[in-house]
Amino acid sequence: QVQLVESGGGLVQPGGSLRLSCAASGFTFSTYVMSWYRQAPGKERELVAAIANTGVSRNYADSVKGRFTISRDNAKNTVYLQMNSLKPEDTAVYFCKAQRIGSSLYWGQGTQVTVSS
Repeated sequence: QVQLVESGGGLVQPGGSLRLSCAASGFTFSTYVMSWYRQAPGKERELVAAIANTGVSRNYADSVKGRFTISRDNAKNTVYLQMNSLKPEDTAVYFCKAQRIGSSLYWGQGTQVTVSS
């Protein structure tokens, strides 16, 4: 059974940091591109960051460049999102996604991040 389980969300003050984790099971993690998306209330889900299966190639949304870092540990079947200098506009539910060309894509259930003083 495929599972993506996010953790690490919470309430943080502006300027603070959080580290999200997404633990994967039930598929060959090291062959999948992993991504983080977020969805704020009343808005569409948007791509935040993505990392290739080898971890060499990474992409970021312009809004998070220089503040967020995506990484993965294929030995632990886990992808991370380090979020620094958080802003109120980063408030959203954050989801991880696993995708491989020619195969199914999988979503986690999401973790809430709230940036507020």
